[in-house]
Order: sequence, then structure tokens, then C-alpha cells
Amino acid sequence: MHAFDVLGDPVRRRILELLADGERSSGEVSSVIREEFGISQPAVSQHLKVLREAGFAVVRPDGTRRLYRVGSAPLQEIDAWLDRFRRYWTPHLDALATEIARGRRARRTEEEP
Repeated sequence: MHAFDVLGDPVRRRILELLADGERSSGEVSSVIREEFGISQPAVSQHLKVLREAGFAVVRPDGTRRLYRVGSAPLQEIDAWLDRFRRYWTPHLDALATEIARGRRARRTEEEP
């Protein structure tokens, strides 16, 4: 499955966001996703399986629990693919950063006696 197909699903994106905050058990993930999306635990397990098979999630056993964390390889591939498009937004973000810095400087100057 292509990386964008995997991330095209809002449930899988949310799971990945949860895992980005740190390793979580499948039970923790299921609890949050069931509450937010109203889907069953087996459905959450299927989403975790898709993420795992695509390399977005890595699982390790811990006794009877399964702990999931983000797998970085597919994200690096997406980042490399997006690299050719960065030229469309990077100059705008740089300009925004410049304007923010100017505004901060102007406020400091106004506040100084």
C-alpha cells in the first residue's frame, strides 16, 4: 500500500499522531480511537495492522501487551517526495519569519524608554 493511501485515512493519521507523542500500548490507542471515532477495538486493531505492515508503526511485545511506536522509514520517504515541492512554500515561510522578527523588534523598540 502506498504511503499516502495509508495516511489518507483519518483514523490512521490520528493513531500516528498518538504514537508521535511516544510509545503506547494497543489498549491505550484503542481507547482513544474508540472514544474519538466510535469504532470497535477490532477495527482499531486492523488500522494498527495496516500501519505496522506499511512500516509506519513498529510493535514490540511487553509481556501480554503490545507496545507501538512510530516507524520512521516511510515518513522519511514521504519527506523526500515532498522535497521537490518545498520550493512552493519555503520562501513564504521564510518571509513570514522575517515579518514576525520585524514585528518583535518594533514592539521591543516601542517598549524601551
